[in-house]
Amino acid sequence: MVEYGTAIHVEDFGLEVGTPTVRSVGPLTFGPEGILFVADNVGAVIFAIDVGDSNNGRPQSVDMTNFDTSLASYLGCSRDDLAIRDMAVHPRSGNVYFSVIRGSGDAALPVIIRVSGGGAISDVPLENVAFSQTVITDAADKDDPRLVTREKLRTVTVTDMSYVDGLLLVAGTSNEEFSSTLRRIPFPFNGDVDSNSLEIFHVSHGKYESEAPIRAFVPYQGNASILASYTCTPVVQFSIAEFEPGKKVMGKTVAELGAHNRPLDLVSYEHGGWEYLLVCNDRHPLFKIACKDIDVQGPLTVPDDSLDESPADPVTPGVGVPRQLLPHAGVKRMASLNGSGVLMMQQDEDGNIHLHSYSVESL
Repeated sequence: MVEYGTAIHVEDFGLEVGTPTVRSVGPLTFGPEGILFVADNVGAVIFAIDVGDSNNGRPQSVDMTNFDTSLASYLGCSRDDLAIRDMAVHPRSGNVYFSVIRGSGDAALPVIIRVSGGGAISDVPLENVAFSQTVITDAADKDDPRLVTREKLRTVTVTDMSYVDGLLLVAGTSNEEFSSTLRRIPFPFNGDVDSNSLEIFHVSHGKYESEAPIRAFVPYQGNASILASYTCTPVVQFSIAEFEPGKKVMGKTVAELGAHNRPLDLVSYEHGGWEYLLVCNDRHPLFKIACKDIDVQGPLTVPDDSLDESPADPVTPGVGVPRQLLPHAGVKRMASLNGSGVLMMQQDEDGNIHLHSYSVESL
């Protein structure tokens, strides 16, 4: 059995030992052999890093109360000086990885954190590691004045990522006029990058839009489709087969959750022979959607001004595909436990952050 951290990564995936220049950390996802992809929007770079986990182990339940307090203690700072950007579970070891910003402004420090199944916290060294990188050449310039929901265009170069069948799917923005973009980056990072501008119908805005980026997405249907969520809050289905090089792709809006809401994360799982998707938001409860309902949902193409007049009803928000509200409160991030369950990062009413694992049977 080959252990991580050996020459297999260098030989098979083009990694070289060195010190990556990581200026910020954001979206995370795992690829082949447990290689961790890390998006750096400040540098407009995506890194592939061998995190050194072994092949042994499997995703396991992780339950930690007041995780943010423990993390702040480990990093030697206050809880208010932490910003947890994303979470991903190693597909074999079961260790949980977080992208974290410690501090702010010029003093901000990007950190990759590892949490074992037993709750031990450690940081991933970013010196003398096996890594490779790819530069996002069409990222907006850092001085580009354009804003997307009050954020500078450069800061949303990458909003979410997922590795599918040899390709790293990367949602975000570009420097093009129609800035909402999905990139398909082959891994190892030695091939041509294909990208597509995206357009959707925003029901509450009553128009087609191509500037606001996907905020979170998840592959499903055996990686034949992705379900994506946008701010304020369309839920959109895209067929992977539609992503031909250079083509502007129109998504099918299957739900609208109403105004004044921001999507945070999506995850898929199977139970009882059916596939389901979970969607967490900053205003609404956790949603459960059956994929079979997405398949039969027609595209939403008619404006609904009532969705933009006031915050959506927190009990039965929005229109479109049926969804079930789950009782899991304050969910901020989610990650699959290799199909056996879902790990959730939840924030309580006092602002404390906890990690809880749930079996698929309980969802």
